[in-house]
Amino acid sequence: MEGTAAAPAAGTVLNALATGRGSAFAIDEYTEATVELSTETEGVTGEVAGVPDADTRLVERCVEYVVDAHGGPEVVGTPPVVGGHVRTESEVPMAAGLKSSSAAANATVMATLDALDATERMTREDMARLGVMAARDVGVTATGAFDDASASMLGGVTVTDNDTDDVLARDEVDWDVLVWTPPEQAFSADADVERCRQVAPMARLVEDLALDGEYERAMTVNGLAFCAALEFDTEPLVEGMRHVDGVSLSGTGPSFTAVGERPALEQIRARWDERPGTTLLTTTQTEGTHTV
Repeated sequence: MEGTAAAPAAGTVLNALATGRGSAFAIDEYTEATVELSTETEGVTGEVAGVPDADTRLVERCVEYVVDAHGGPEVVGTPPVVGGHVRTESEVPMAAGLKSSSAAANATVMATLDALDATERMTREDMARLGVMAARDVGVTATGAFDDASASMLGGVTVTDNDTDDVLARDEVDWDVLVWTPPEQAFSADADVERCRQVAPMARLVEDLALDGEYERAMTVNGLAFCAALEFDTEPLVEGMRHVDGVSLSGTGPSFTAVGERPALEQIRARWDERPGTTLLTTTQTEGTHTV
């Protein structure tokens, strides 16, 4: 039994660390997961293509959760599924603020369901919730990241309550997206949550803007607030605001994203290209996670 799925990365509109409310948008860069299930070999193993020492606990746990729920004899017959292997391959850099963990979890959950021929047994929101449950279980997220997971799973832009794992709003947006990723990494589980909570008044303003559909303004305010809270340089934001309305620190960094018209983003790219790291010009994505 084998299944494959691809999940998009995402950028941030509202970081959920301050209030438990978050917002993110899917972008056209992917993590792909291939899952092979076994009725003979017990246990789940994982690997990340090109990263031999990668931490694979999250994707392994995602497979285990799906198999526990849907791998019994009532689905696959006798004997039931007792183990498997998951391999992920990604265009999304890890620990860069682009929701690589959420994309990996979403792709793995859907690929496992695909291998079981059981994708219709769960709603897409519940697939995202299962990945979030696995992320919390293995400790790779400080918020549960349902905002990131829902954007990656559903596509478009979502606004969520990460305390209850509810989607408060979802829209389809058609933006060009510029991403700058510095060479360093920043793991969201290591973020200073108490410091982020100090910018809660600004986060509530961002939430109001997002729920009113003013996503570009929302993400710019978010960027200023969380660059201050997480001690990132605001100069990339200032360079972006000269040309577009939407520019922000993505997640807990270190990546920055800007959204708008392509000619304007190309002007920003010329400045961001002068910095260490890489830039990428892509688009938003509205399909969400899908089988391959």
